[in-house]
Amino acid sequence: MIYTVTFNPALDYIVRVEQFNVGEVNRAAYSEIMAGGKGVNVSLVLKNLGHESTALGFAAGFTGEKLVRDLKDKGCRTDFIFLEQGMTRINVKIKGQEETEINGEGPEITPVAIRAMMIKLERLREGDILILSGSIPKTLPEDIYEKVIVRQQGKNVRIVVDATKNLLKETLEYHPFLIKPNHHELGELFGVTISNPEEALSYAEKLQQMGAVNVLVSMAGEGAVLLDEHGNKHMSPAPEGRLVNSVGAGDSMVAGFMAGYLETKNYEQAFRMGIAAGSASAFSEFLATREETMEILEKTFK
Repeated sequence: MIYTVTFNPALDYIVRVEQFNVGEVNRAAYSEIMAGGKGVNVSLVLKNLGHESTALGFAAGFTGEKLVRDLKDKGCRTDFIFLEQGMTRINVKIKGQEETEINGEGPEITPVAIRAMMIKLERLREGDILILSGSIPKTLPEDIYEKVIVRQQGKNVRIVVDATKNLLKETLEYHPFLIKPNHHELGELFGVTISNPEEALSYAEKLQQMGAVNVLVSMAGEGAVLLDEHGNKHMSPAPEGRLVNSVGAGDSMVAGFMAGYLETKNYEQAFRMGIAAGSASAFSEFLATREETMEILEKTFK
């Protein structure tokens, strides 16, 4: 079973405007409210690609109820912990000439709730996959990912981490199966600017030396690179298409990679599936479907 954990989920309020003018009244040409948060997105895309997962996280208030209801309506299994105070945050995504985001503040997560989450994660067994994605609220300890992973040691559970800075770095000594920084996040880890695939692979090697098993780096218009556990380097340009919505593209890449790996046990095929799923989400108002993913896969990698 695949489990995703989103410590900081949200309802994404996506608004498209013809032109966004600061300090003025702006009228929406289109709007949509959907369940969001990086792990939530991974679960949704996995479901679209034909793979079951269980989405875990914290929810609160009427927005939390809406989040979980939307996930269930889309066929996802959920096992959220409901908090007594506060409300699940709302993130506003404004699509105009450029993309602007206003991310809300989430509810306070108590020590009791954290313990309850740790107990839920005790159920993981050999062969399971645990995907830890996204930022954490300020009420959680900064080493929460590390604490979660430590409890899985010795179980032969594959760990996937999609996080930034120290949240990611502190997990490396536990040999996560997959990490997926983008090129900006990769550069931040080492205090450099990464501008091409060759540089990305060079720093991916450093992350592998620090403990990561497979390193997948998304590079927006430059495509993506993968350094797999055997030391093989995979590179691909970005598929051709028009950017419609970048929200969830990176999460879709993680879901696509894991779906491809589970289906083929082949890293090149997993890499290609990840790129196709990420692009399918980027080229659509909604998250990637299997049909959209396979169409891009077949067109890009003939």
